[in-house]
Amino acid sequence: MSTPTTPGPAVADLLGLVAFGELLAFERMAGDARLAPDLRRRAALNEMAAAEIVNYRRLADRLTALGVPPEAAMAPYVEPLQAYHDSTEPRDWAEVVAKAYVGDAITDDFIREIADALEEPDRALVLDVLHDSRYAEFAAAEIRAAVADDPRVAGRLSMWGRRLVGEALSQASRVATERAALTTLIARDARVDVPGLFGRLTAAHTARMAAAGLNN
Repeated sequence: MSTPTTPGPAVADLLGLVAFGELLAFERMAGDARLAPDLRRRAALNEMAAAEIVNYRRLADRLTALGVPPEAAMAPYVEPLQAYHDSTEPRDWAEVVAKAYVGDAITDDFIREIADALEEPDRALVLDVLHDSRYAEFAAAEIRAAVADDPRVAGRLSMWGRRLVGEALSQASRVATERAALTTLIARDARVDVPGLFGRLTAAHTARMAAAGLNN
């Protein structure tokens, strides 16, 4: 299979999206750590936040190397991503980890699909900075522990998960349709179309919820 040729604006657009996502993840995790029930969990979330800011710096450096100011590449995504986080503010630790498990994972799935159309080294960079399995495993273990302590939590977190995925898909759809360069990336891969993409995102979310003991 030949390597796709990716337009420059599309690279900057996707790197800007991922960079702002990493910056927001750092800010959110550092703030949410205060809701942790003990110092072990508080430290774990702060360690994850530190990893996010390292990832942001890698993306910002790559944008700079491409001649694109990072703030300019990120600017189009401030409103939709901030809107998602503002509308899904966790109220307690259980909602913090559920948001990490559900919301961040579906965002990563969305970006992975688009990143497949990038050339190297940008494809490798984007895929490398996405949340690794340790993050999901930590969040899923916390969800299962919360449900084990109080089975009633499962219903509340299931509803919370549905809200998270609805908001995430809404903002992802907005980004995919408003940013012409990202739409170009999706269209360049014959395997990817927007309805099919969102169908796969929803299916992955359903499986993820079940794995954590929650209902879709």
